[in-house]
Amino acid sequence: MADSRRGAVWASGHRGAAVTGDAAARPLVLVLPGAAYGQQAPLLWWTRAIAEQHGAEVVAPAWTVDDAARTDPIAFVERAVEAALEGRLPDLVVAKSLGCSALPWAIRHAVSGVWLTPVLTNRAVASALRAAPATDIAIGGVADPLWQPDAVAGSAAQLRTVDGADHALGVRGDWRRTQRLQADVLEIVDRRIADLRSD
Repeated sequence: MADSRRGAVWASGHRGAAVTGDAAARPLVLVLPGAAYGQQAPLLWWTRAIAEQHGAEVVAPAWTVDDAARTDPIAFVERAVEAALEGRLPDLVVAKSLGCSALPWAIRHAVSGVWLTPVLTNRAVASALRAAPATDIAIGGVADPLWQPDAVAGSAAQLRTVDGADHALGVRGDWRRTQRLQADVLEIVDRRIADLRSD
């Protein structure tokens, strides 16, 4: 959907980067890590490279998971997101595991995402994914006990289950298969980021 605000200076809370005149606004992509899956891990490192190749601005916060994060991951991630964005809204979120705790925030703000291995044993995360629109994509592995697509039955979001993959979206002991599976996941990320230019 076209945004009539493009070409104007955007105030706090608007999507993307501020632009003036006829310059096109760069899409803003928020990349969120997991608890032990940081921004340098393969799926997120390549996500950033893909976004930058498409001319997007990337915000990619890092965090240290503490007792507060383990007690209330939703609140922890939402505080980190608000601090990282400084009043802006992204055009897309790409998140891994703990970072998918941003799902309730994203639904409230009508921000779509590619949600990699969301923790669907968390009721708030599952509830938010059930409410997600068809522009959202959630991906998990058959061998990941935290990926429970039945918990989000009826969601309009696109749910993709990767055969043989674990919570890292890899296959233990088989790097070649892991590489192929993750390349397929990154193709999905690439297409979704490319679509931002036509939204």
